[in-house]
Amino acid sequence: MWRMGFPKDLSQERIVALITVAIFAVASVALPGFFSPDNLVAIVRSISVLGILALGMAVIIIGRGIDLSMVAIMAMSVAWYLQMLNDGMGEWRALALVLAGVLVIGLANGFLVAYAEVPAIFVTLASASFVFGLVRSQMIGSDAVPVPAGHWLGHLGGMRLADVPVEVYVFAALAFATFLFLRFTKWGRYVYYAGDNPAAARNIGMPARPMMVLRYVLSALIAFVAGLLTAGSLQSMNTRVVNSTQLYDIVLVAVIGGIGLSGGKGGVRNVLIGAALIGILLNAMTILDIPLLYQNLIKSAILLIAIIVDGVLNPRDEQTAQQGDI
Repeated sequence: MWRMGFPKDLSQERIVALITVAIFAVASVALPGFFSPDNLVAIVRSISVLGILALGMAVIIIGRGIDLSMVAIMAMSVAWYLQMLNDGMGEWRALALVLAGVLVIGLANGFLVAYAEVPAIFVTLASASFVFGLVRSQMIGSDAVPVPAGHWLGHLGGMRLADVPVEVYVFAALAFATFLFLRFTKWGRYVYYAGDNPAAARNIGMPARPMMVLRYVLSALIAFVAGLLTAGSLQSMNTRVVNSTQLYDIVLVAVIGGIGLSGGKGGVRNVLIGAALIGILLNAMTILDIPLLYQNLIKSAILLIAIIVDGVLNPRDEQTAQQGDI
């Protein structure tokens, strides 16, 4: 049987996987240096931090939400942490303070969405602006904050195991942990139930609101981990990334991989497929020397197409409409 021009068993995930394989095959043959070991490692490394952030976004979206504060939390929390270290504060005190700040933002996002019932898109957009403005004006002295000389983050950024950067292993470990959480834990199953039908989940006694708060806390913590890896790799944290297209790239990886914006669908495999496609595509465009402006235009078009396809494959039902948009 056919639906909307596609075979019934040909899901978005499979379509994207086939496209990824096709682009990889063509680029391997047509682009010089694409299939070299160094370039393949560079592709995986380039999507590691993006993939980590997309894991946090995936957990939020599966539960029928969205978190637009991830990049701000990632950049500003680590910038504040590095600033405190550069000002002479002890390691453990600085780490405790920044972790407390990250937890407060995650809890605030979750509380406002779950209990105040403010749409997540507005809550997290406002918290992103607040975090950026507060940290940039009150807690750090410049846009870019360097990693202190000899600090463990500097060593972490240069660490390689079997010639593979350490952030790749962190991405793999977090992907596996997220898979175990979603697939084999009670609270992980709650994410799907609440995303599929929040009202029914609450009616049967499921702790839907505490679960929602937990998701935003996990998202904030994952963003902090991604920020540490970014600072280690670049030896600094540049807060201007908050105004970059990275947030759209995170949503793109999650949505294009097949995680439905209507909630209750998707998993870690979708993130991996989406990250692979975007990583290969960006690397190929870089080799072709396509200007960044046009790369962003291409990514925007892909995101728009992915959202349209998601709307076709995962139509918003009456219950979803009553809950309102994310």
